[in-house]
Amino acid sequence: MFSRPHSRDLRRGRASEPGRVYFVTTTTWNRAPLFRDHGYARAVARVAHLPATWTGAACLAWVVMPDHWHGLVELHDGDLSKVVGRFKSLATKAMKKHRGRDYPVWQKTFHDAGLREDDDVKAAARYLVANPVRAGLAQNVGDYPYWNAVWL
Repeated sequence: MFSRPHSRDLRRGRASEPGRVYFVTTTTWNRAPLFRDHGYARAVARVAHLPATWTGAACLAWVVMPDHWHGLVELHDGDLSKVVGRFKSLATKAMKKHRGRDYPVWQKTFHDAGLREDDDVKAAARYLVANPVRAGLAQNVGDYPYWNAVWL
């Protein structure tokens, strides 16, 4: 019988390694397509774009999808969980300011995959920002408004 893991089980074994780039995915509460609302999507995009959001890290690329957010985060120091938690908190506050959302925005956990030293970071960023095209939300990356990458 399959049992759903608790969030503490997902965090077990998670190590934050300064200098490593992480592919991060965080989903909305119950995968609700909250970011189909352009006001919410813009609020999250503004938070993702601000360097002040990423104390102890740098967000190299990101995309807001209807029910999740992907980011390519380079950890400088500290704890990846705290960096992602700060982003989620600031994004939630921005959404609440936009339209008074009082119920949960994000799932408590997030998924991360550390890129290996021999991984091509720009290739990972291209993959990340092409997500809306693969999902059928846009014909071309440039047609989708809620993404950015430091290489532009």
